[in-house]
Amino acid sequence: MPRKPIQRRSTRQREAIRQVFKDHSRPLLPTEVLKAARRRVPNLGLATVYRTLKRLTEEGWLVGFGLPGQSQTYYERAQGHHHHFYCRECEKLFKVNCVPAHLKDLTPAGFVHEGHELVLYGLCKPCSDGAGAGSTE
Repeated sequence: MPRKPIQRRSTRQREAIRQVFKDHSRPLLPTEVLKAARRRVPNLGLATVYRTLKRLTEEGWLVGFGLPGQSQTYYERAQGHHHHFYCRECEKLFKVNCVPAHLKDLTPAGFVHEGHELVLYGLCKPCSDGAGAGSTE
């Protein structure tokens, strides 16, 4: 007998987490998602956030990724190819939309370029201005 597809219930918690990603244009850590989603659902727990992030990633609505040398996973809505800027001060990650020209020219002769990841490191504007806590977006 064929199995029926799993129907996922839409819960207040899940909708609050989805809304967090609709409201923010940058990748978020689970703790940032929790803090923002608690504005809508005050009793939301971190375990629920992790379960929901896992489900939304499995559904293809979110993408999770880590930065080299870090154990944290950032999440963002699934989008086209883009790059990131990481602020070393506030540890926030920001989306960068441009692709450097001639990136494929870096591929050694005889090699086949299939893709790339690019992360810029430095200070975001609020941190470089001395404000510290970084941008909310």
